[in-house]
Amino acid sequence: MKVITNKILKQLLLSASNNLFNHYPEVDALNVFPVPDGDTGINMNLTLTSGAQEISELNDNTDTYTIAKTFAHGLLMGARGNSGVITSQIFRGFASGLEGVNEIDALTLAQAFKMGSETAYKAVMRPVEGTILTVIREASSAMAKKVDEGTSIDKALSILLKEANLSLNRTPELLPILKEVGVVDSGGMGLVRIIEGMYLASKDEFVERNQDTESKGSVSAAAASIAEEEFGYCTEFIMSLGPDSVKKIFNQRRFTEWLNTHGNSLVVVRDEDIVKVHVHTLTPGEILNYAQQYGEFLKLKIENMTEQHHALENGAKVEAHVDLVKEETVKVEEVNNDVMDEHNAIIAVSSGSGISQYFKEIGVSLIVSGGQTMNPSSEDFLAAINKLDKDNIFILPNNSNIVMAANQAADIANEQGKNVFVIPSKTIPQGIVACLNFDMEADPEENLKNMKFSLKRIKSGEVTFSIRDCELNGIQIHKDDFIGIYEKEIVSGTTDKFDCLVELIGKMVDEESALLTIFLGEDVKREDFFETKKLIQTTYPDLNIDVKEGHQNIYSFLIGIE
Repeated sequence: MKVITNKILKQLLLSASNNLFNHYPEVDALNVFPVPDGDTGINMNLTLTSGAQEISELNDNTDTYTIAKTFAHGLLMGARGNSGVITSQIFRGFASGLEGVNEIDALTLAQAFKMGSETAYKAVMRPVEGTILTVIREASSAMAKKVDEGTSIDKALSILLKEANLSLNRTPELLPILKEVGVVDSGGMGLVRIIEGMYLASKDEFVERNQDTESKGSVSAAAASIAEEEFGYCTEFIMSLGPDSVKKIFNQRRFTEWLNTHGNSLVVVRDEDIVKVHVHTLTPGEILNYAQQYGEFLKLKIENMTEQHHALENGAKVEAHVDLVKEETVKVEEVNNDVMDEHNAIIAVSSGSGISQYFKEIGVSLIVSGGQTMNPSSEDFLAAINKLDKDNIFILPNNSNIVMAANQAADIANEQGKNVFVIPSKTIPQGIVACLNFDMEADPEENLKNMKFSLKRIKSGEVTFSIRDCELNGIQIHKDDFIGIYEKEIVSGTTDKFDCLVELIGKMVDEESALLTIFLGEDVKREDFFETKKLIQTTYPDLNIDVKEGHQNIYSFLIGIE
């Protein structure tokens, strides 16, 4: 094949999206920190899926540039996490390189990928080498040098794929933390899978979506419990928790761990008192009996995947699988009408009901739920922006992996005539301090300056649990240990969450520390925290301590020190 036509381009891009979907769990598994929120793979997957959905509806007469541009727009709107945003920028530049082109030869293809690399680099304020940026730059540069007018499309893509793999394998040499942990860059791996999907389609080996992809990529203990010939039951339910008077107290970590030992392809999503579960298991009855200890079912569906597989083998048509838990956990809440500022509004990302309530109390107009376990997309932020009819809108992402998506949404909104500012808060405590430094009497530029400056005045820490054995910064960590993280660095690891918190605070407190704020996670009861609070007060008598119930999952404690 010498040229890519419109129909072929559409197939290449859909195949790329499908291939990433089939491999995103292995991308997630490359998370440097052993924390339970490694989400590069799912973020990139959701980003690509958004683009695939956009072009799947285009008719066969759509020209190549429109297909590429539509795909890029879908990625732009669905972009989640830093790697998702960078990927959207790669394909934005890729589409620009195809403007006015009807049929794409190898030289044009190489130039389009080179433009994709340049666009992605421009979108990142401080590019870091050893990441997805390095992989696209080195691979596209090598491709541009090695192809000529006579190069076939599949040969050109094979060059790009080979060079991307070589670049990926070099990422640990450029980023020391990767070498320490013994992994390659996760975003770079995601890009390799995207290119691989395009390459396979160019050889008439179009990649279909594997609906059981999680079980193939999962590293859970249950992954091996269902042999390939035993397809089992796809079990899904939506459950209302409680009441506590007759039901067990729900702990998401314990709940998830138990399910993980009785099935695979597990997804557990909690939204306040609603829990949504998807799991593949050989014993659905056990799953349901266990779950019913914590609440009652609102929706329930069980499909026999073994029978479906046999039916498909015999040529029968099987009804398409509809996932009850495919709804994203990101939610744009209703506007907080108690905020009495007629000109300004603040949007904050929050990861727990208690944190959300506190944000509202200190002046946030609109909460976007999400955070560590599900990063909001650019489209989620745009939906929030469009709910507010204010002169000036300020966004608090409150997570380092969400800032780029917020910036991308702000750029789109500002092009549409809005006046949107992003405060680059990377933690919940930073977001709170920034919000408290907002002055409704000040002009937007002054607020922007003051809120940004306030971020430097607070230290942030968190306690969560480890999902694997590892050694980082000289600290030996075992699976299920609690780990204390201070400004993106693991500084403590113990078997007890309260001991871990005390050790973490000891690493953070200095002579200038005046106020310690602690948000308790959903796995911590205030009464159980009483003795630990007394210990902290005794150890640091001059430190004011403010304890709030954040109800965040994954993280037992979020702390801020001013």
